Amino acid sequence: MKIGLRLWILIIILGLSLLAIKPSFGEGVVVKSVDKNSELFNLGLRGGDIIKSINGNDIENKEDYSEAVEKILGGELKRIDITTDKKEYTFLINESLPLAVDDIPSSRIKLGLDLKGGSRALVQPEGEISDSQLEDLIQISRNRFNVYGLSDINIRGIRDLNGNKFMLVEVAGATPDDLETLISQQGKFEAKIGNVSVFTGGSEDISDVCRNDANCAGIQSCSQSQEGAYFCNFAFAIYLTEESAKRHSEETLKVGVDSTGQYLTEKLYLYVDEVEVDSLLISSGLRGQVTTQISIQGSGSGATREDAFNNAKESMNRLQTILITGSLPYKLSIVKLDNISPNLGKDFTKYLLIAGALSILMVSLIVFVRYRKFKITLAVLLTSFSELIIILGFASLIGWNLDLPSIAGILATIGTGVDQQVVIIDEAKRKQEISVRQKLKKALFVIVSAYLTALVSLLPLYWAAAGLFKGFAFTTIVGITSGVLITRPAFVELVRRIEEKTD
Repeated sequence: MKIGLRLWILIIILGLSLLAIKPSFGEGVVVKSVDKNSELFNLGLRGGDIIKSINGNDIENKEDYSEAVEKILGGELKRIDITTDKKEYTFLINESLPLAVDDIPSSRIKLGLDLKGGSRALVQPEGEISDSQLEDLIQISRNRFNVYGLSDINIRGIRDLNGNKFMLVEVAGATPDDLETLISQQGKFEAKIGNVSVFTGGSEDISDVCRNDANCAGIQSCSQSQEGAYFCNFAFAIYLTEESAKRHSEETLKVGVDSTGQYLTEKLYLYVDEVEVDSLLISSGLRGQVTTQISIQGSGSGATREDAFNNAKESMNRLQTILITGSLPYKLSIVKLDNISPNLGKDFTKYLLIAGALSILMVSLIVFVRYRKFKITLAVLLTSFSELIIILGFASLIGWNLDLPSIAGILATIGTGVDQQVVIIDEAKRKQEISVRQKLKKALFVIVSAYLTALVSLLPLYWAAAGLFKGFAFTTIVGITSGVLITRPAFVELVRRIEEKTD
C-alpha cells in the first residue's frame, strides 16, 4: 500500500520528536555541581560530566555512588581515582567528595519544580522597570545563585495581564527559608586589589560598561594548547568615575610588576556578597595612572574552538552584567513562596502514566464498541500517542520544563483530539450522496474552526496569574496546533482509506 504525503509528514515528525526526546540508557551518575574551591574543580571536573567509576568500582546509579563514597569517609588521607565519560581524575582527599550528583536522565524531557521538588518564589521588583532592566536583574540573580553553589536553577521573567513584571525563581533542592534569604539579600559587588576595595558595581563607581560594540568589547583570539583544549581570550572596556579612578591608581602604585613586565603582581578580584567570583589581570601600563577607562580581560575554554568561543562570550557577558548592576539594583518583595515535595513528583508521575494509559485504552474500547472496526480503533489509538510524542518532542527541543499545568494541558489536548477524531469518523460514515473525501473536508472545516476558537481563548491564559498558567496554555496550544497541522490530516487519510476499502 502506497503511503500518502500526510502520513509521511506524520512519520517524519514523529521520528524528529523521538530524536529530540533522545531516550538514554547510559550507566553512571551525572555531576550536578562542583565546589568551586575544591581540587576537583581545579582539575577540570564540571557539571554535566558523567562519573563511570570511583577507585575501580563501577558506578551505575546514585546507590552505587553512595556506597563508593562511604568507603572513602573515615578522616584518613586517601587517593581517589574518578573516571568520567571525558577523562580520569586522581587526587588526595580525607573528606566527602565536594560535588552533587544525580542519576542520568532517561531522556531530555525536563521536569518542572512541581514534579522534582524544591522551592519556588514569585518576586516583584520595587517600582517600574523596563524589559532590559528585568533581563539584567535576572542575569545578576542567576549569577548570585551560581555563586552560592545551588544547582537546577530556573529564573525567568513573566508579566501579568496588567503589565506588571515579575521574576519567577525555581530552585531544586532548596528550602523556602534558603530561597527567601537569598532573595531578600540585595547583594554587594566589589572589586579589590589585595584587601582594598577600589570600586563597586553600579553607577556610583562605574559610569559605563562597553557592550555590543566591537570597537571596545569582543573575543580577541583563540588558540589550542598542547593537551588539545582550546582557549579564547576576551576583553572589554569599563569606564570609572573620577573618584574610583583615583582610588584605583593609588592602589596600583603600591603593587609591583611581574617578571613578564606585562601585568602587576596583584590581580583585580571580583566579589559578590563577599564571595570571590573571578580574578582579572591588571596591565602594567595602568600602574599609578589615573584613568577612567580600564580594559577587563579574561578567557574561556572548551574541547572545541566553538565551545571555547561560546564559553568566553558567556563569561564576558556575565562579567559585563555584574559590573553594570553590581548588587541587585532593585529592592525585591516576595509575592508568593511555595515548597514542593519531591515525593509529589514521583507519585504524581507514576499515577499520571497509569491514568493516562487506562484513559486511552478505555477510549479505544468505547470507539471499538461504537464502530465495530479494529482498524478505526487502532487509528485513534496511534493518533493519540502520536500527539503525546510530538508535544514531548517539541518541549524537549526548546528545553521547556513540564510542570503540573503542562501535564494538564497534555491531557486536555489528548481529550480534545479524541473528540475531533470522532467527528471525523462520524462525518465519514454519514449517509450522503457525496464522496468520502468531500465528507472529510467538511469535518476538517469544523475542526479548524474549533481550533481557532480554542487558540484565541488560550492566548490570554498564557499571561494570566503572572504566568503561572503558562505551562497549561503552552502545551495545549502546541498540542492542538500539531493536531490540526499534522495528526488530524494523517488521521483523515487513514479513515479515508479504511472507508473506501469498506465501500
